[in-house]
Amino acid sequence: MSRIRPRERDTILQSLSAGVVPRRGHQHIQVGRSDEIQALMRDLDRITDEGAAIRFVIGRYGSGKTFFLHLIRSIALEQGLVTMHADLAPDRRLQASGGQAQNLYQELAINVATRTSPEGGALGSVVERFISNALSEARRDGATPSSVLEEKLAELSEMVGGYDFSTVIHAYWTGHDEGRSELKDSAIRWLRGEYTTKTDARSDLGVRSYIDDKALYDHLKLFAAFVRLAGYSGLVIALDEMVNLYKISHTQSRKANYEQILRILNDCLQGSVSGLGFLLGGTPEFLMDPRRGLYSYEALQTRLQENAFAGSDYKDLSGPVIRLPNLTEEEMYVLLRKLRHVQAGGSEEDYLVPDEALVAFMEHCSERIGAEYFQTPRNTIKAFVQLLAILDQNPDAEWPALIGGVEVEGDEDPAPAETEPDGGEDLAGFKI
Repeated sequence: MSRIRPRERDTILQSLSAGVVPRRGHQHIQVGRSDEIQALMRDLDRITDEGAAIRFVIGRYGSGKTFFLHLIRSIALEQGLVTMHADLAPDRRLQASGGQAQNLYQELAINVATRTSPEGGALGSVVERFISNALSEARRDGATPSSVLEEKLAELSEMVGGYDFSTVIHAYWTGHDEGRSELKDSAIRWLRGEYTTKTDARSDLGVRSYIDDKALYDHLKLFAAFVRLAGYSGLVIALDEMVNLYKISHTQSRKANYEQILRILNDCLQGSVSGLGFLLGGTPEFLMDPRRGLYSYEALQTRLQENAFAGSDYKDLSGPVIRLPNLTEEEMYVLLRKLRHVQAGGSEEDYLVPDEALVAFMEHCSERIGAEYFQTPRNTIKAFVQLLAILDQNPDAEWPALIGGVEVEGDEDPAPAETEPDGGEDLAGFKI
């Protein structure tokens, strides 16, 4: 095991101590699920090769869905793909009429990431790279930049919303060429979905539309095509907390969102899009509940049902659904060793507890909450990191006494939100 930079160490420990996924350093704490990772890496290769992919990453609360999504995003960035990610919430949906879909698009646009900007905020960099490539091509061929831009953007103009998208990119180039920063800023605002009226969009950029609730998916497809024109391998979009769609109490609103998922699924499976991939993280209820989950929509159920020949002895990772398996006892032990290593900054001489402490901690967790700590490791990880924090700050503390007194709570899946009678738009359909 190698040394770990202090900033990376602190980020990992602070995040895990709070029960959330760190934004960096995933490689230091990744264990198990190698088959699932290999399956997703094949998806990334397909996207790079101008194909498409969609995966539903299913697991219980605390089972590691968010960590898994972050890990795949990190791998995608290393392979030269652009990523976007967002968590669904009461005010962020795939389909809506009150601005929730536009809110989701804005969050995705803020979180555009590349290899050189893994933390997000890379939308402007993607546009700049496209402009730079066009200028280089124009100099090489002895053509004007404007003509090269028109030629490169021609294929986008044939897509839904593509004409206005191309016009906005041209406006950015004009601002770049003439030193008009306000025009560049307006173009980026439009690409981020921040315009709310056609009047403002037309006044600032000369376009007659803006990215609203109805245009979310069409503009994601446009952006996927654009990043390839800019020289990237493709686009991967990660949407977590999909269970928020399951919690929508209004039947028609929930169905409209499921119809949007069906549209995305069909496009990816039928090859109607290229260079685009989706990772959708959700709970088993979101997928399988016959009354409110994806299985309540027959067209989705038939496409997402798992291979009948797969079972406890065999697994099929070729379908859209990826179920995160439980960590084995050996994998949990390796995870605790890695956490100990991270806490010590990668120095074995600075380990706070010996190997027998790891075994004792696992036995304690097993006695307290049984097999649950393999299925939902989040609270186990949180408790172990907090144990190390106490030992680090209190040199006189003894790990045997601390382990005997620590409380480790098991995760329980939250109950579904209470439903309201169908017929009115839900205002409080989410459990707080």
